[in-house]
Order: sequence, then structure tokens, then C-alpha cells
Amino acid sequence: MSRHDCGSSHGLDCRSGYSHDPAGHSSPDCGSGYSRDPGKPGCTGHGGGERSSPAGRSRPWPLLQGGALAVLLLASTAAAAQDLLIRNATVHTATAQGTLQGTDVLVRNGRIAAVGTGLDAGGVPVVNAEGRPLTPTLFGGINGIGIEEVSGESATVDGRLTLGEGAHDMRVRPEFDVTLAYNPDSLLVPVARVEGIGFSLLAAGTGSGGSIIGGQGAVMRLDGGDAPAGPKLLFIDLGGRAANLTGGSRAAQWMLLDQLVDEAEGRLPPASHMALLTPAGRATLQRHLRGALPLVVAVDRAADIRQLLRWSKRHGFKVAIRGGGEAWRVARELAAARVPVFVDPLDNLPANFDRVHASERNAAVLREAGVEVGFTQAGDAAHNARKLRQLAGNAVAHGLPWDAALAGLTRVPARTFGVDGEIGAIAPGLRADLVLWDGDPLDVASLASQAWFDGRAIDMRSRQTELRDRYLRAEPDAARGELPRAYPGGGDR
Repeated sequence: MSRHDCGSSHGLDCRSGYSHDPAGHSSPDCGSGYSRDPGKPGCTGHGGGERSSPAGRSRPWPLLQGGALAVLLLASTAAAAQDLLIRNATVHTATAQGTLQGTDVLVRNGRIAAVGTGLDAGGVPVVNAEGRPLTPTLFGGINGIGIEEVSGESATVDGRLTLGEGAHDMRVRPEFDVTLAYNPDSLLVPVARVEGIGFSLLAAGTGSGGSIIGGQGAVMRLDGGDAPAGPKLLFIDLGGRAANLTGGSRAAQWMLLDQLVDEAEGRLPPASHMALLTPAGRATLQRHLRGALPLVVAVDRAADIRQLLRWSKRHGFKVAIRGGGEAWRVARELAAARVPVFVDPLDNLPANFDRVHASERNAAVLREAGVEVGFTQAGDAAHNARKLRQLAGNAVAHGLPWDAALAGLTRVPARTFGVDGEIGAIAPGLRADLVLWDGDPLDVASLASQAWFDGRAIDMRSRQTELRDRYLRAEPDAARGELPRAYPGGGDR
């Protein structure tokens, strides 16, 4: 077992070692074992090559039986590549079925056709998982993947609308939709998906010159497409983080929210000099307030969460909490209101006055009370989405059941954000967005061996792996006339 690497985004050492090892996980040396003969699913044809691990080690990189990885990836563009049989996996279904040992998953036309044992391949490509874990692709959190390339360069960040002249000039535009700026060619997309991340919630943020209602976002699959995978959701920021947008007081947030509800529902005339919404904004806000999906509210302090529960009950609105640094203190009220909470398990220090009572057992206490728990990250979340599974592992180390942690990365976000009819579990009828792991997917030492979207194997490369492969090599031999790697004509590459 190993300690988690909290990553430079947190600037902290891990406060715990993740030590839960679910039964049935194994890490054979031979790898995937692609075959078209269901009667011979072995590991022949594997050899050479190494893959770097997060701990600085190298581990054998499995080659594909019957040809190189590139051949399979070229074939994946054909319709037939959407058919697949993954045989003999430890299938973490993220459903009521739980974990199934020695189980097959059959994919037809990009959808899961059957989950069971001894399934007939019917001539489709076969992957021998050799008992290794198979999960749905994982949730990458609530972030800006695809609308934020370089966080320090404003021209590459599209996640917030700031039309006003500073915090004193709040402009409320709930019709703002960040999905229109989504770039599927962002370098952050392959960085996340080679680590098993298959979808994230694209969030509209707030800032000076904007308002506590950031705007709309939606779930995006990291499959290379640019269309939202589900319906639009509305984002709201409350508490100390947004007090500068409401006259310096969090109390004013409830006053303004009530006024905005009155406008959306026609109790405050659009012609009023106090009106804050455009016609499009009123229509958008009304649609979200009366919709089937929750408002996604960023809030941490227990007192603010209680106010949110009262406000949502008074108006009859559904909410989901993002952050919830002190949510464990109101766990019973959250459970009674059926409000899901998306926490950062490493938000366990009193970093500000809204998180004085932050706890590393936040997720575990919420789950014990009956709250559905999901995960997100508090800082630089777009660039570190791949670390979310490790953060979920930290929650396991502090009392959250392993199955609940996996659900927080799969079923819970899919259901909360309206895409559970498509992704978030391994069950017949759902998209075949799958990941085969070489060990426990919530352990920092484990890697994704292969990921599939709609049954198509993706190229397990990113800008980061290409840089790794370029520079983690022996230096060019000057005696042989080899030039430094920066020069196109130099040496063996």
C-alpha cells in the first residue's frame, strides 16, 4: 500500500495512507490479451516496453496479441470496433449488483448488451481482463475542462461572465451558457481520460462584475465530442466566497435570491427599476427553478447550508451542494432533504472562516447519515481532474465504504446531473464507457490499462505522456555525432 500524492495543486503532504484493498483486485504481468478467439483468451504475444508509474517506477507495458496498439486504434474508427467482449473481469458495476467476480461484459453497437459469465463473443474482439478491475469511466469533478487551458492566461479561460464594473456593479445573467465555449481539443481532455476520467460537470463560475448566479453548464463526456451529454444546470455561489458580490454581506444573498425568484415567477414586473434580469434571464431562471434537476450551489459553512435548506424548502427547489466543507455538521438535515453533497476529501483544514470545522471524515459522516456523496476538487480542478480518484481513496481511508467512494465517482454524479440513463454504471443499455485497471482504481499506485468510449478503445496518450517518453531516455551519444533531442536531425528517437 502507498500514501497518496496530494499533488502540487494542494501544496500539502497527504494526511493519511490509503489502505483499503477490495477483494478480487489483481495485477498480472501479462496485460490485456486481445484475441478474436474466445476459447483462447491468454496472454501470448506480450513483451517489451515499459510504462512509468506515479511512484517513479516502471512496470511492464502490455502489447496486444495479434498486432500493435496502433492497429487496434485504427480499427476503432470502424463500426465493428464498437462491438467488444471483456472477459473475466472484476466488474465494479456501480449498481445494486455491486462487484461481480470473474464476469464478462459484452458490448454491441457501443452499448452494453450483457453482463454475466460465459458470454458468447460472436466473433467480436475479446479482451481477457484476467481478473483485473473494470469500472465505468470516472467523474472528473465540477470544473472547467474544455473551457480553461492555462489558468493564468485570461484569453484561455471562458468559465465566468463579468459584464459589470467590479463587485459594486452586479450583472445577473443566468442565461450565460459556458458549454458554448467548450473545446474538445483542449490538451486537458486526454490528460484526464488516460487516467480513467470519462466525464465532468462543466461549471459556470462567479467573479467581480458578475453575480452569485454564475450561469449554466452541463455534463461533458471526454470522448472528443463537443455536445453536452445531458441537460443544462444552473450554478450559484453562496457564503463568504461570494459576499463581495452582495454588498459585503452574505445576508444580502438571500434577499437577492428571493428577488430573483420573484422576477422569474412574475411577482416583480420586468419594467421595475429594481429588476435585475433580462427577458432571456427570466425565462432561463424560471426553467431551472421549476426543473427536475437541482441547482448546483457552492457553499461551505454549516449555518449557510441550513439557510439553503430552508430557502429551497420554502420555494420547493431541488439543490445539490458543491464543496460542503462543514456539511458533516448538518448531515441529518441534508439526508432528510435528500440533498447530495460533492466534497473535496482534502478540504480538511480551516483554510477560511467558512471551513473552520472542516474534517477529513466529512464524506464518511455524510454517508453514515444517509447523504449521497460525490467528489469534486477545490483548487485548480480542471488541471488535476485525474487526481480525484485518489482523493476518493483518502475518503475511504477515513471511513467511507469503498463502494460508496466508487459510487461518488460514477453513479452519484450521473444521477444527480441527469445522465444516469447513459453513463455512470455498468449495466445493459448504457453506453460502453469503461476502464480496465491494473489495480485498485482508488489507489495512487494503480493505472488505467485501457479506456473505451462507446466500446471504442482510446489512444492512451496525452501531451504529458509524450513529454515523458521523449525526455525519460538516455542522453544522445556525442561521440557518435548524436545531437540534443531538441534538434530534429539528432540521434535515435
